[in-house]
Amino acid sequence: MTNPMTRRDFMRGAAAAVVGASAVFGQDRVPPVRKTRVVLIRHPEALDAGSAFNETVIQEMLDEAVAKLLDIGDPVEAFRELVKPEDIVGIKTNVWSFLPTPAPVERAIKRRVLDAGVEERNIGLDDHTVRTNPLFVKATALINVRPVRTHYLAGMSGCLKNYIMFAESQPAHHPDSCASLGSLFLLPQVKGKTRLNVLCALTPQFHGRGPHNFSRRYVWNYKGLIVGRDPVAVDSVGLRLIMAKRRLELGPAQEIPPVPKHISLADTKYGIGTADPEKIELVRLGWLDEVLI
Repeated sequence: MTNPMTRRDFMRGAAAAVVGASAVFGQDRVPPVRKTRVVLIRHPEALDAGSAFNETVIQEMLDEAVAKLLDIGDPVEAFRELVKPEDIVGIKTNVWSFLPTPAPVERAIKRRVLDAGVEERNIGLDDHTVRTNPLFVKATALINVRPVRTHYLAGMSGCLKNYIMFAESQPAHHPDSCASLGSLFLLPQVKGKTRLNVLCALTPQFHGRGPHNFSRRYVWNYKGLIVGRDPVAVDSVGLRLIMAKRRLELGPAQEIPPVPKHISLADTKYGIGTADPEKIELVRLGWLDEVLI
């Protein structure tokens, strides 16, 4: 009597068939899928007990994160991979009065761009007037830096939304939960120029209501930076952080703010980066207490 084939027998046979087929075609394994790297770095002394920024520590954090991002040991050499001496570099910052890009972060970036050989006259920082700022009009390289916070329309303000000032009409990008923000990276003034994205998670805001709502109650000293070359992947990680904090503080039913669909659409519709966490290599450096993600 012939023994019936079990599911285990079937799976064993199928695996053998795959191995055999691989041998026939000269392939003994499937190459791993390359993931988009994002670096999350934190330091317990990035802010002091009074929430003042520690510029020396922030410089060290940026240096370590960029070096790891590019797998180059020396941070100055890493920045030389990002920008060249002949570049005109626009640092797109954010000046929202309640939670602006911290000045120590701006200075840390500019310091390394100078170290990379770019002349000071060819480095500019701006937010609201980047579209007409002569330096940004001529820029050959952009560095994108801003804090992460919730937003009443987009769900989250991150690196993608930071480029809305390049748009001819900002309100044109507000409908449907700011779904079209990914298209900003395809504008002629921007396309192909972004060398680095730095999402400041030093003091993120995890909740708010209305266009300019701000409360210290919803800001916490996370003491981190999220760094990557892909703005979509950086924002995807930032969203995970905001969701984790909301879940912890507000409960599971409130873990998502207004739907931040612009992040996934920047990937699936506009093709400017990777939103899927499964395709992102998140490298955690430094202080891991209450890291949340």
